[in-house]
Amino acid sequence: AGALTEIAGSSAVVLCGFVTYSNEAKERMLGVPGETLAAHGAVSRQTAEAMAEGAIAHSPADLAVAITGVAGPGGGSAEKPVGLVHFAAARRNGARLARERRYGDIGRAAVRHASVLEALAMLEELAKN
Repeated sequence: AGALTEIAGSSAVVLCGFVTYSNEAKERMLGVPGETLAAHGAVSRQTAEAMAEGAIAHSPADLAVAITGVAGPGGGSAEKPVGLVHFAAARRNGARLARERRYGDIGRAAVRHASVLEALAMLEELAKN
């Protein structure tokens, strides 16, 4: 949301944003099922998809994108290393996209920047189709 709202005139198309850093926020604000979080973890394709679908369900927006990952420097594991990011985008008409990127340990700021670019590309793809 921050990258989008840096653009002059963005208020004409940006409705809202959800920052759901904790699992509790994902459940309460977006309706991500606790079962999804328990079974797959916060950093997973399933959680990203549930977040994007929840953003559509909990707002009048036509498009939504969700990002969940391990930006680092800590927090990674062998299964979910630093630089692993899951993305999902949803369109109110039912179109969906999901992607996984493994950026590696390139630094927190670089992972976040690359993630914003990927998320914006996904929104553009959904908007054009």
